[in-house]
Amino acid sequence: MNISVVTPDGELYNETVTSVIVSSHNNGDYEMWSDHLPIISTIDTGYIKLTQEKLVYYVVVINGVVENHHNIITCIAQDAFIGESKEEAMKNLMEIRKNRIEDNRKRNIELAKAEKELLKQIKQTGAGNL
Repeated sequence: MNISVVTPDGELYNETVTSVIVSSHNNGDYEMWSDHLPIISTIDTGYIKLTQEKLVYYVVVINGVVENHHNIITCIAQDAFIGESKEEAMKNLMEIRKNRIEDNRKRNIELAKAEKELLKQIKQTGAGNL
């Protein structure tokens, strides 16, 4: 089976695996093996456990959709991070999300300052007054 995990930042993972276990807070757990029936499911907050022979990886997913059709599994997620354990992957994902929120906060402050300066300049020049 081949699995691809994609986020808005691009493809996170694309490999051949022997088994996939999907765990979702709202939908529970299920496993997909080779030649599994086609399925589409959502993951609110959860993980995908990927097994490649003796290697095991976890992809923590926030708001995603998983589809399996003819041994091609696709996960499209709002956010995801891969790790050797669920805890490691979740910790790293939360750190990335925390940094992204801080960056957005800084950009919003800069935008508000620029908007305030623009309004000040418009007022001073009398632009917009008829």
